[in-house]
Order: sequence, then C-alpha cells, then structure tokens
Amino acid sequence: MSQPSFPTISPALTRGDAINQIISSIALEELGISHVLNAEGEKLQFLLGTLPGLTGGNPTYEDLINANDSVLDMVNATLDNQMILNAKMDLAFNAPVIQGVTGATGATGPTGPATGATGATGPTGPTGPTGATGATGALGAVGPAGAAGPTGADGAAGPVGATGSDGPTGPTGATGITGATGATGSIGPAGPDGATGTTGATGATGVGGVTGPTGATGATGPTGPTGAMGPNLTATAGFAANTSGTVITVLLGGTNIPLPNAQVFSADIVPNGANTVFTVNTFGRYRISYHINTNASLLMGSRLMINGAANTASTINPALATSNYSNEIEIDLGVGATISLQMFATIIGVATLLSGGAGASLMIIRLS
Repeated sequence: MSQPSFPTISPALTRGDAINQIISSIALEELGISHVLNAEGEKLQFLLGTLPGLTGGNPTYEDLINANDSVLDMVNATLDNQMILNAKMDLAFNAPVIQGVTGATGATGPTGPATGATGATGPTGPTGPTGATGATGALGAVGPAGAAGPTGADGAAGPVGATGSDGPTGPTGATGITGATGATGSIGPAGPDGATGTTGATGATGVGGVTGPTGATGATGPTGPTGAMGPNLTATAGFAANTSGTVITVLLGGTNIPLPNAQVFSADIVPNGANTVFTVNTFGRYRISYHINTNASLLMGSRLMINGAANTASTINPALATSNYSNEIEIDLGVGATISLQMFATIIGVATLLSGGAGASLMIIRLS
C-alpha cells in the first residue's frame, strides 16, 4: 500500500495557521448544515402551503408522515455531525500554538532478542535450463498385435485361362413332361343293327293272398342315451339402462343415449367407454327392444342406430308431444355390428330422463 502524498504548500503554514484553517473549516460546515436545515424547513412549508409564492400539492396524511420521517432522519444525521464538529473544535481550541521544549531522553529500553523472527519465504526463482537428454532406454517388449485393417479392394481380374478338355458325359436327364393328348379321331361308321329277338309272353298275375292277422306289439326297448345339448341361441343377450336422470342435449342429427346402469351382457356383446354404442360379435337374427321415459312431454323422436345408420322400423316420430317411447324390431346382424339408442329432433332441444327408475333401457336377444 503506497504512502499518502501531500502537496507542497508555499509559503509554509505555521502551527497557528493550521489551527485557524481547522476552525474555518468547522465554520463552513456549520454554514452548510444551516442551509440544509433551512431546506428541510421549506420542504415542510411547501407541503403545508405556507411557503410564500408557492402552493402545496394538497398532501395526504401519508405524504405528511413520510415528509416528517425524512426531516427527522436529516435532523438526526445533523446532530451526529454536530457532535463530531464540536469535538474537533474543542481539540483545535485546546491545542498549544507554540511547541514546548523537548523533554529529556528516556532510559534505553532492554535489548530485544538477538535473532528476529524468520522472514516470509521469498518468491520462487525462475526455472533453470533444461538438462541434457539422458541415454535411450532399452527397447520395450513388443506390444500386442493391432486390430486387423480393413480388407483391401479386389484386384483386377486375371486373364481367362485356357479351355479345359471336355468332361465325361453326365447322366441322362429326367423324362420330360408328357405332351398334350392329341385330338380325338373321327367316329367310325356304325355297324349293322342285329336282329331283334322275339318278346316272350307275359305271365298271368296271381291271385293276392289273404292278409294275415297283425302280430302282437313287442316289448318297448331300453331308452337310448341323451343326445348332446343343442346350441343355446339366447346365450347371446344383453341389457342396459339409464336410471340417473341424465340431461341430454338432443341435436338435429340425433344424440346417443348413455346406458351405464344395470348392465348385463354376454361375453360377445361389448359396450364402448361412453356406454352409448354396443358391439355384437356373433352372427344371427336378433330381437332388439327399447324404452325411453322423460320427465316432460317432448316433440322429439326416438330410433335405433344399426351400424351408424337409422333403422326405419324402430323409429318413433310422434305428431304430438310425448314422454314415453318404446319399440321392438327383429333384424339380422353380422359379426361386429353396432347398436345405439338415439333421440332426435327438428330443432335442438333438451330431454331429461326419469331419475331413480327406467329413464331409458335397451334389450338385445339372439333368436337364431
């Protein structure tokens, strides 16, 4: 860390001049503080509207509190500075202007230890020059063989060699496929008809014998074993309902009715995730019936959708408002056929199914 550097003052200051300069600096600081305090006072006057020639900005209560805190902080800082200036002024006033006579030299203190503390380690010197290269060591053992390099490109083809002598005759090849049968020759001339033999005379029909009496009925034979059970056609069946009073927005193109309750299905009838489409995976003739009950009479229709298309025979399109819809059809269905129960309308409307009972239901039974 460098030592402070003071400018050369000419003419040189005496001790008394230096003390006077210190007192003057204290006076100038006091003057500056007075201006700061005056500015703080005018700030409060401006806020209160008492500063001549200026009008305040209609301060809020919060503005006045903030301004008061700011002035208080400045006054506290000024008081701290005043304490420092006061101490500085006391020291300046009490400092002697004329330096006193040098006192007598004090007694020599005891000799310190002969050896001082070890100084800090000096910085590392520069690296010396590189020494001469040592003698070459003995040849090391041969390392393991490296991996085989890639196969080189094929060389150019050599000249064609001389034709060798004919080899021995090979075995006879297999018999070729038989050629197509030739056209049938023309039919030869018919031979002469032989002479017809004479027809023998028909014998007379004998007289029918008298029918004998019916014999006695023989004893009943033992019952044969029971035959194997025939197929159960109605094993493919299903039922589903809606008993929760669902509110359905009926669109112009129709809206499928969800049937999530009381479901009973054979393994080959599968509902979708929304319980609106039921897939039948067994071919056959089916009887399909449905019921819909709403909590108010509506001018809407109902129908079954088979493979995504409306089934006309199942459609109910009433001329008057009603709250009960039911129908039944018989239809042949293929594997993978889909069935949905739907309501439709000529204008968009809302239908609320009955709650706590058969709001809607669908039954599917295979007949054959």
